[in-house]
Amino acid sequence: DVQLQASGGGLVQAGGSLRLSCVASGFTFDDHAIGWFRQAPGKEREGVSCISANNGKIYYGDSVKGRFTISSDNAKNTVYLQMNNLKPEDTAVYYCNAISIISRRVFWGQGTLVTVSS
Repeated sequence: DVQLQASGGGLVQAGGSLRLSCVASGFTFDDHAIGWFRQAPGKEREGVSCISANNGKIYYGDSVKGRFTISSDNAKNTVYLQMNNLKPEDTAVYYCNAISIISRRVFWGQGTLVTVSS
């Protein structure tokens, strides 16, 4: 079965840091791009960052550039999202997903809640 297990969320003060992890299983990791999305209450889901496990290409949303860093450990089928200088507006449920670069099929994991207090 395909699984994307996100973890690492929590409560942090503004200016603090958290590292999210997304552990993938059940598919060929190197054939996918792994991304992080977030959804705050009452808002639409927003793309945060994405990394291609195949060639390492990286994307960041404008709101997180310079503060968040995505990385991939292909040996562990894991993608990390290092979040620094967190702001209250970063509060959201963060989801990881995987997109096949071959079939464009998308898999979603469960979310992990990040709460940033002011």
